Amino acid sequence: MSPSSLRVEHTAEPVGVDVAPRFSWHGSGAWRLEVHGPAGLVWSTSGTERPAPEVEYDGPALASLTRYRWSVTANGASTHSTFVTGVLDGDWRGARFIGHAHPSGAAPLLRREFTPPASIAEAYLVVAAGGYARVTIDGELVEPAVLSPGFTDYDVTAQYTVTDVTALLAAGRRFAVGLELGRGFYGMASPNTWNWETAPWHAEPCARLLLVIRDEQGAEHVLTTDATWGAIDGPTRYDDLHGGEDHDARREPPGWDTPGFDDSEWDDAWIVAGPRGRAVNQRQPPIEVAERFDPTEIVELEPGRWVLTFPRVIAGWLEIEAEGAAGELIELRHGERLRADGSVDTDDPLGYFAGRFQLDRVVLAGAPLRWRPRFVYHGFQYAEVRAARLPRVRAALVHTRADRTGSFTCDIPLLETVHELTVRTVLNNLHGIPTDTPMLEKNGWTGDGMVGARLMLQNLDVQELLAKWCADIAASRHGSGAPTVLAPDGGWTMDWSPAPTWHSALVLIPWELWMQRGDRRVLVDLWADASDYLRFELARTVDGIADTTLGDWVSPETPAGGGNAPEDTRIAATAFLVAMLDVLAAWATELGEPAEEWRDAAARSRAAFVSLFVRDGIVAGEGDEGFRQAHGVLALAFDVLPEALRQGVADSVAADVRARGDHLSTGALATKHLLPQLTRFGHADAALAVATQTTFPSWGFWVTQGATSLWEHWKPESRSRGHYFLGTVDDWLFADVAGLSPVAPGWRHALIAPCVLDVGGASASVETPYGTLAVHWTVGDDGHVELDATVPEGVTATLRLPGTETELASGRHSVRSHQAVYPPSTVTIEPVM
Repeated sequence: MSPSSLRVEHTAEPVGVDVAPRFSWHGSGAWRLEVHGPAGLVWSTSGTERPAPEVEYDGPALASLTRYRWSVTANGASTHSTFVTGVLDGDWRGARFIGHAHPSGAAPLLRREFTPPASIAEAYLVVAAGGYARVTIDGELVEPAVLSPGFTDYDVTAQYTVTDVTALLAAGRRFAVGLELGRGFYGMASPNTWNWETAPWHAEPCARLLLVIRDEQGAEHVLTTDATWGAIDGPTRYDDLHGGEDHDARREPPGWDTPGFDDSEWDDAWIVAGPRGRAVNQRQPPIEVAERFDPTEIVELEPGRWVLTFPRVIAGWLEIEAEGAAGELIELRHGERLRADGSVDTDDPLGYFAGRFQLDRVVLAGAPLRWRPRFVYHGFQYAEVRAARLPRVRAALVHTRADRTGSFTCDIPLLETVHELTVRTVLNNLHGIPTDTPMLEKNGWTGDGMVGARLMLQNLDVQELLAKWCADIAASRHGSGAPTVLAPDGGWTMDWSPAPTWHSALVLIPWELWMQRGDRRVLVDLWADASDYLRFELARTVDGIADTTLGDWVSPETPAGGGNAPEDTRIAATAFLVAMLDVLAAWATELGEPAEEWRDAAARSRAAFVSLFVRDGIVAGEGDEGFRQAHGVLALAFDVLPEALRQGVADSVAADVRARGDHLSTGALATKHLLPQLTRFGHADAALAVATQTTFPSWGFWVTQGATSLWEHWKPESRSRGHYFLGTVDDWLFADVAGLSPVAPGWRHALIAPCVLDVGGASASVETPYGTLAVHWTVGDDGHVELDATVPEGVTATLRLPGTETELASGRHSVRSHQAVYPPSTVTIEPVM
């Protein structure tokens, strides 16, 4: 087959690559790769077989802001693609960070006109910002991305974007560049509980822009930001990621970002220091509008006050089309639920914010207006509109671009529904980083991302987003100690230490990237931070036992606003410590580093764990309220226990599940592992009973309550309806129900082993670095399992069915189990949609 799906840095035709490019494609066999620049061949390499998912560039230094063409030849056929480099040499051609000399709280507008050369071969626009920068050329948005550039710890790194704007320019004709700047997490003005308004980098929004134009003779012509740009307060009078946005259409200067506009009364732009961090290309995909929804219901509460219902909980904003007299006010309030009187619940239940919350306000100018927020987004399903007349309103779903790369279906509709709600909720929480709720926080809690990394990678193209976020987690250490529980972190004064359960994200997410995507660079880049952190963590253990302030959060009996399970937190902490030590030993081996330090420490913690917490086949701690499923589950998931004790502990967990009427009692940490461990130790029936339960606490309970996304808590009073960290049942759906698991890094070798055959049948697919791996199986009327599998080129798989184990090469396979499932599958669970 011809090479296909050509990628550089895991992206099709990326613009702005500022690292040694990694090339990947689908297809196997002998290959040759060539990279061509403007002057011809730059580098080539070849091989008889690809030993890894990607090939790293190892040629001469590449030029900045230059388009390269590369090709792969295999099986007698060639396929080509392109990439554009970023600012590789650090030379911004004198571009400075600029802002408004007299900031008032409004989003500043900045402009500059420029005449390009008589011929244009290529043109690249580079934009960095403290906060967000909305860029136009002659009044047209440069790119569809919003909330850009991405958010980082601005004292460590500051992201920039590169856009090919060749098609937007005309040779020899004067044009105008416009900048509107938003605050984001860089200049957040309103006080909040996470102290973003006092972050070390905090300053007024600013931007640095470089436009490089090359004419047909190869000469460069540049436009840069400097003090000659004009600046004025713009129509966006207030923007705060939690509070919302105010827009006064009367303050919009008509044509301000088009050539010929009179800006003689504007101030000169002010040169500012800007972010102190190293300039890096925005490696994660852009944030974009993904979908739009019309309201499904409109209810007038009273004259001038309407409540709009949308199909589901989303992250995004409202887009309006309105007419009215100059000075008329439209108010838009956003919420995930309704109050008893039918109004939208916009409460800040825990007092996180000083002042307004999820409120947008628009002042009309007397002319028709089309408007949407420029620098904020909200979490909501319901919107309350207050206005003299109801404008046309649509809801826009806004998140990081993340293509669906995985799929799951099965014969029990409830499980399909839970899967779909899980993916929706993840997408609602992708905004440059994985967040924890688009309504209430927008924070990158490390524990949330740690438990959710696998389901994200198996469903969505999020490799670069997670790799970028891993760097944020490492950066939060600032060179020593543990990472913070939020990443990026703006200096939150609340002390959550110790929290190895959450800090484990620094170790476990890179390893998940290695297993799911074969990303070795993330292991190399983060080895120093991960190993140094784990030595720090070991130093504060007591005889091999760790503790944590964050245990199995939001178990069913905890308050709806959140809290630890009523159990000994040392058990979860030590289990996660062992998991990190095991991973770091394997990580060290992969990188050729000594591993004995980590193996020995893991052995000591295992022995201490068994001595202190295991009694009569049960894992229990001090202060536990009754039997705690999480204790046994985590001990099994991370193989903390010796082989002889495991089955008994698993049996005790299964017995407790049955005693609770087929219900779980786990929170954010252990829910991920409950069903896989029950299945692993012969209790697939109990796992399925929990998965299809429809009374509290369960996923099915949420569905029966009308959930359109996943909640933060099992209770219906849950503070947030935009959390994915209890949706980790999705791991079990892929690995145990459908039967797909990676065995070797990057899915080079896979396991196809459906274990929960009482569902009757299931299908799943994952996009491996080599192509799509897919499975479909069903239990026939005679009780035999009939399975179809597609294994991509470059991948092998072990297939296990009742009485059957065989090795599969790449290609399509149809297999029938040697043994029947007795009795033949008779699913009696009532499906719930």
